[in-house]
Amino acid sequence: MSEPPQCCICLDGPSGPASLPCGHCFCLGCIGEYWRVHGSFVCPLCKISFATRPQLETQQTQRSASAAAAAAAVAPQAPSPLKAGEVPCDFCLTKRSAVKSCLQCMASYCAVHLEPHYLDEDFSRHVLLSVVKNLEDSACSLHGRRLSRFCRSDQTCICSMCERAEHRGHQVVSINREAAKKKVRLKRRGTKLQKDIQERQRKIEKMKNCEKAKRETPAEERAQTESHVRQLEEEIAELQRKTAELEQLLRTDDSLQFLQSFVHTASSH
Repeated sequence: MSEPPQCCICLDGPSGPASLPCGHCFCLGCIGEYWRVHGSFVCPLCKISFATRPQLETQQTQRSASAAAAAAAVAPQAPSPLKAGEVPCDFCLTKRSAVKSCLQCMASYCAVHLEPHYLDEDFSRHVLLSVVKNLEDSACSLHGRRLSRFCRSDQTCICSMCERAEHRGHQVVSINREAAKKKVRLKRRGTKLQKDIQERQRKIEKMKNCEKAKRETPAEERAQTESHVRQLEEEIAELQRKTAELEQLLRTDDSLQFLQSFVHTASSH
């Protein structure tokens, strides 16, 4: 009984504990995400359902969420350098790693500054997604929604509203499915490029060996061989450039970013 209660969602000690009217306590971020994903206000433990968003009892209940965020921003913090690939919080004075990005606010938040999105009913309607570096490229310019679909008919990333309107009747699949398909195609392309490089390297080696085998080579024939070798070397350099570009693209983990880069690369060739 002396052990601190655990959050049944993350199975850890509550971080920023928030109590529901039924008495059960969770991490503020955990219960906020639980409600956002499930689309209803239900206690994960006792399954009691609330018709409207219930008032959460937190350590910040006595002060507004905005004041709490401001206090957290000016509070002394030990700065810790961000790791490679991490996105900084847009509101931290000493930058901390963001845990979510908001399409409505067009900003990324650390766990502390994200709390108003779970406490305030107006903020709770905002669309939160996994942290992205370039938010502008993740939202539909027409509907302001997350780009989560890919139109194969038009070879472009679209949102769910685009699928029902401008791209109705088109061949549309999920971003992840299309990214996986295109990566398979790119890997095959990479294998073909490597074979082309090796083929040209063998040709160069064969021509040089033939020239060495001859005791005397006419100047004109030697010049033609050198010209052909230079041409093959230029082709190899171009193939290696394409291979490096392809490998860099394949290292892109984010499906949306990968598809946008793929479409841009395809249109520029």
